[in-house]
Amino acid sequence: AQGRFAYKLLHDLFANYSSALRPVEDTDRALNVTLQVTLSQIIDMDERNQVLTSYLWVRQAWLDAHLTWDKDAYDGIDSIRIPSSYIWRPDIILYNNADDRFGGSMETNVVLRSDGHIMWDSPAITKSSCKVDVSYFPFDGQRCHLTFGSWTYNGNQIDLRNRLDTGDLTDFVENVEWEVLGMPATRNVITYGCCSEPYPDVTYTLLLRRRASFYIFNLLLPCIMVSFLAPLGFYLPADSGEKVSLGVTVLLALTVFQLLVAESMPPSESVPLIGKYYIATMTMITASTALTIFIMNIHHCGPGARPVPPWARRFILHHMARLCCVYEVGESCKSPRRAPGRRVGRGDAGVLGESPEEGEVGAEAGVCPRDRCLCHHDGLLRNVSYIAGCFRRHRAAQRWTSEWKKVAKVMDRFFMWVFFIMVFLMSVLVLGKAA
Repeated sequence: AQGRFAYKLLHDLFANYSSALRPVEDTDRALNVTLQVTLSQIIDMDERNQVLTSYLWVRQAWLDAHLTWDKDAYDGIDSIRIPSSYIWRPDIILYNNADDRFGGSMETNVVLRSDGHIMWDSPAITKSSCKVDVSYFPFDGQRCHLTFGSWTYNGNQIDLRNRLDTGDLTDFVENVEWEVLGMPATRNVITYGCCSEPYPDVTYTLLLRRRASFYIFNLLLPCIMVSFLAPLGFYLPADSGEKVSLGVTVLLALTVFQLLVAESMPPSESVPLIGKYYIATMTMITASTALTIFIMNIHHCGPGARPVPPWARRFILHHMARLCCVYEVGESCKSPRRAPGRRVGRGDAGVLGESPEEGEVGAEAGVCPRDRCLCHHDGLLRNVSYIAGCFRRHRAAQRWTSEWKKVAKVMDRFFMWVFFIMVFLMSVLVLGKAA
C-alpha cells in the first residue's frame, strides 16, 4: 500500500510541474535559499598556479510552493527522495572557480517534504583560485575564499543566506601539509558594474597554516648545515689546495636548494623567507670564497715579497693573533709567549733564528787570526763574505715568507669566527622571524 501511494504522489506532484520556473506564488517576492558547506578534505594546494582543490559537501535548502501535499491523503507519506533533475534548482555556483571544465555538483537526490521544503545535499570537488602569499614560506598561512552565489538570479529573486556562521568541519579529514584553523562564513551583497540589481553571495574564508616540519627537515636544516661548512674553509690549511673548491661546492649545493624552492613558488615579487635566507647565505659564501683567494695570495708570497709593514705586524701578528689564539708551531694558548729575539740589521753578523755555529762562522770571518786559517788571502775573504751575505738574505727572505704566512693564518682564523657568527645570527633571525 505504501508503494502505490508513493507512485500516486509522484504522478500527482509532477503532472503540471515545470522545473524551468522559479517556484514561488508571488513572482515579486524573493525566494529564500540557505546554504551550508561542509569541508571534507583538502586535496591539493598548488602554490605556483594559486589553485586550491578541495572536497566539499554543499547543502542547499529552499521552499517549493508547487510541491506540497496533504500527507494524510497519501497514507502518511511525509517526505520522498527524488532525482534533483525533476525539480527546479537554484543556479548556485562557485564564483572563483578555477576548473577548466566548470563541473558542477553531483546529480544526487533531493529530500522533498510535504510542506514544500527541499533539501539538496551534493558532494563536489572544487578548484578555486586562492591568492597565495609566500613571504614567510615555509612558516606561512593562507586565507582562501570560497564564494558561492547565483549566476542569473539577483537579490530580488533569490535571497541567499548562510545557515551557519562557519563552515562545518566535523567530518574534515586532516591534511598532511595544511592545518585548518577555521572556516568563517560571511554574507555579502554586491552590485556589479553590469547590472543595477544587488547580487548576494556567501563567502567562506578557509584559514590554513602550513605544517612546516617537512620543509624544515628537507630544505632548512640541510641549508643550515651546509652554511656552517663555509666558514670551515678558512680553517682548512692553505697548502691542501681545497679551500676554494670547498667554497664553490657549498655555493653549488645552495644553488640546488634555491632552485627547488623556486620551482614550487609562484613567480611573484614577494621572495619567500627561506629564499631570502638562501640568497643571504650564498652572498656570504661568495664573499668568503673571494676572501679565501685573497688570503691564499698572501700565504703564497714568494721570496721576493716585501717585509710585513710595521702596522700589520703590530695589529695582526700581535693583537689579532692573540685574539684568535694563533701561535707558532709548538705553542698554544696556555703556553707562555716566546721572548722576541733581537732584530738583526743588514750588517750584523747573525740573523734572527741563526744557530750558534752560524754566529761563530760570521765572527770568525770578521776577526780571524792569521795563524789559524787562510783568511789572509783577499780572494778567499771576499768569497766567504759573499756566501755569508747570500745566507743572510736567504734567512731574511725565509723570515718574511713565514711572517706573511702567519698573517694569512691569523686572517683565516679571524674570518672563520666572523662568518660562523654571521651564519648563526642569520639562522636565529630566520627562525625568530618565522615564529
